Amino acid sequence: MKKLSKLLAVGLAGCMMASVFAGCGGNNGGTSATDGNNGGTAASGKVYYLQFKPEQDKQWQNLAKAYTDETGVKVTVVTAAEGTYEQTLTSEMDKTDAPTLFQVNGPVGLANWKDYCYDLSGADIINEVTNDEFLLKDDNAVYGVAYVVETYGIIYNKTLLNKYFESDFATVKSVDEIKSFDKLKTVAEEIQANKDALGVDGAFTSAGMDSSDDWRFKTHLANMPIYYEYKDKGITSTDAIEGKYLDNYKQIWDLYINNSTCDKTALASKTATDATTEFKTGKAVFYQNGTWAYGDTAYDEKSGEGLKDEEYGMLPIYIGVDGEEKQGLCTGSENYWCVNKNASEEDVKATLEFLNWCVTSDKGTKALADDMGFVIPFKNAKKAANPLVAIANEDVAAGNTPVSWNFSTIPSEKWKDGVGAALTQYAAGTGSWDDVVTAFVQGWKTEYAAANK
Repeated sequence: MKKLSKLLAVGLAGCMMASVFAGCGGNNGGTSATDGNNGGTAASGKVYYLQFKPEQDKQWQNLAKAYTDETGVKVTVVTAAEGTYEQTLTSEMDKTDAPTLFQVNGPVGLANWKDYCYDLSGADIINEVTNDEFLLKDDNAVYGVAYVVETYGIIYNKTLLNKYFESDFATVKSVDEIKSFDKLKTVAEEIQANKDALGVDGAFTSAGMDSSDDWRFKTHLANMPIYYEYKDKGITSTDAIEGKYLDNYKQIWDLYINNSTCDKTALASKTATDATTEFKTGKAVFYQNGTWAYGDTAYDEKSGEGLKDEEYGMLPIYIGVDGEEKQGLCTGSENYWCVNKNASEEDVKATLEFLNWCVTSDKGTKALADDMGFVIPFKNAKKAANPLVAIANEDVAAGNTPVSWNFSTIPSEKWKDGVGAALTQYAAGTGSWDDVVTAFVQGWKTEYAAANK
């Protein structure tokens, strides 16, 4: 995993992140567009984008329509349901009219789909990337390009947290004091013990383990013990995780489920919508999520629900590791565009032109920044209006060390599902923490071996 050494052009300036780049052998073959020159019109071609982010479906539909209105090129956007992207992609790729544009989550995802990936080396979009480390490469071949850099942590409602700070029962009086797991634990437990006085249902939103929401914990939260183990060893991936920091994983998970809006035995049925609603209606102070959550939680004049921009704050996910007072937010990407090399020459050309328009045109870059709230790693990127992005920038400017997205090295979806099931059973009291450790450590070894035989 390489460390970024250059400033991001827009947002997260100066942020150091880590990304893994996989080796992909052989010639990409298949149909090719004109190398190095995909300008001009592509009226005879069409674009079919199988999109990963349900929360941005409406924005992508609008952007596709804008492009079609401007160029006459038909752009179809299909968004996979939450947690079903790989399954949907597998199904769609078997069809005659397969996606011309799809995405992988990094080197592990690329390993499954590299035989379908067009070599982007000569495409115009590659010249727009601010840093080559946003590319998935194999020697001189480029199989994917990251299209969004995102940040996650523990989002908080400033109004509610300040209400806690001002209370007689608060032993922590400023967010500046929350620089460790111990301080976070104190605040969360005092909020939970006095939830009626604060007018909330819990310190944290529900940690839903329904398929729409479990990725926050079996992937994003699981990144924390992986990150620290990799950091200790100076490695970027492994065939066998040792689980050195799983006790830390346990204590942050315990903090979430014991200081929540619901009983921990109910988590199996709690959804992403539940957590979002709890946060936007002021029923919880803390919400583990990322910059992408802004659109779903921002203030809406019609309903009167949501947070105003000035009410957003975000803390790092502290898990009780030495030196974590200088730990920053989790910053990276698991969203890489890939073009289907098996599409017709006209459709490949049309798809490349659409991508280039998205990251260079005024309409495209405004939609990505303003409508979707993205920080994109391209030269013509617009500054995002998303206040969570500004918070991420401030965190970096303060000298904190961003936590890299190492979950892109998780060996399989089956591993995630195993860890998720064990977390759910532990919370419900039908399983033990030892089951989580087994799923995490033994499951990693088994799934890595299966994926690399």
